[in-house]
Amino acid sequence: MKGRLIWLIVLILTLPIRAESARIKDIANIGGVRDNQLIGYGLVVGLAGTGDDVKNGFTKESLSNMLSRQGLSMRGKDLKSDNTAAVMVTAVLPPFAKSGTRIDVMVSSIGDASSLQGGTLLMTPLKGADGEIYAVAQGAVSLGGYSAGGGGATVSKNHSSVGRITNGALVERELRYDLDESRTILVNLNQPDFTTASRLAALIGQQIKNVEAKQQDGRSIVVHMKEDFKGGFVELASEMEGIDVPVDTAAVVVMNEKTGTVVMGENVRISTVAVAHGNLSIQIREEARISQPLPFSPATPAGSSITKDKASGTIVAPGGQTVVTRDRQVGVGEEKNQLMVVPNGVTIADVVRALNIIGVTPRDLITILQTIKAAGALQADLKVI
Repeated sequence: MKGRLIWLIVLILTLPIRAESARIKDIANIGGVRDNQLIGYGLVVGLAGTGDDVKNGFTKESLSNMLSRQGLSMRGKDLKSDNTAAVMVTAVLPPFAKSGTRIDVMVSSIGDASSLQGGTLLMTPLKGADGEIYAVAQGAVSLGGYSAGGGGATVSKNHSSVGRITNGALVERELRYDLDESRTILVNLNQPDFTTASRLAALIGQQIKNVEAKQQDGRSIVVHMKEDFKGGFVELASEMEGIDVPVDTAAVVVMNEKTGTVVMGENVRISTVAVAHGNLSIQIREEARISQPLPFSPATPAGSSITKDKASGTIVAPGGQTVVTRDRQVGVGEEKNQLMVVPNGVTIADVVRALNIIGVTPRDLITILQTIKAAGALQADLKVI
């Protein structure tokens, strides 16, 4: 029975490692179908004295122009309202967004406003990179925090000069996609990899009939619909999204020296290498011990000089003697970490287990991995962030 168990364990350990699979929709995107950034300039009003100083600058001009559009002539008049703040409004227009769809917007102060708390964004057109207006934003700004102060003391939570308006913009212009006319779909991997791209192209050709999938490079796969393919762009994209593809990733070790975080991928390998890690500390402490002469000791004769014994460092004065000695203590401490051979790593679990035996901390592990990489024994890309 014991022999069978041993053979079962050996069989399991020698089985080939299967790459983890993921759906195409989770690791790739359709070429041309993407988000678009929008931006606009606006005013936030209703602040409790925490807005911009509008006595001069662009905020004063913006407020004057806004009031003029409302039928009030404010040119040349003195505006002292500190309840207004100039802001930049940003948003992301998702693909296939229809007119009337609501999207979130981010509101950020560009003046000297101390807080946008309690403010309301006035109607702000949002433009795309082509200069066209695609959405209009308006609504109450939510900070998720606060800022207050007085008498030289302040207290704040989160960032008070940036806020968010959930569903604060209405889409006014739709992006047009000519999907019905297209007979070709470009699939782009989020992380380029020749192996994964090759597998993806092969699986699409095997599982979807009447289509031709060709790998273009390490990121892109071109899928062409043949004449007898029943359906169009939408049907083909829907079928492809659910296909599971074995994902192959490069061996990467990412280290953050600021926080001591180390993240290693499953393909990281370490060749057989000897590792010894320890700290050597030397501490030297010196104290001066002074011995004064006893009371009523003979006085030092006039003209006598104080001498010093070079051998012992003792200071001697004629007559009564003042003795100064140096007490030195030297201590040496070293961690008792032995030289250990880290075997050739089969999996990431073996690598971590071998390094944990040495008793290293995450920050020590960063130093060890950098040294192993310099020795040429780490088969992975080392990234420090």
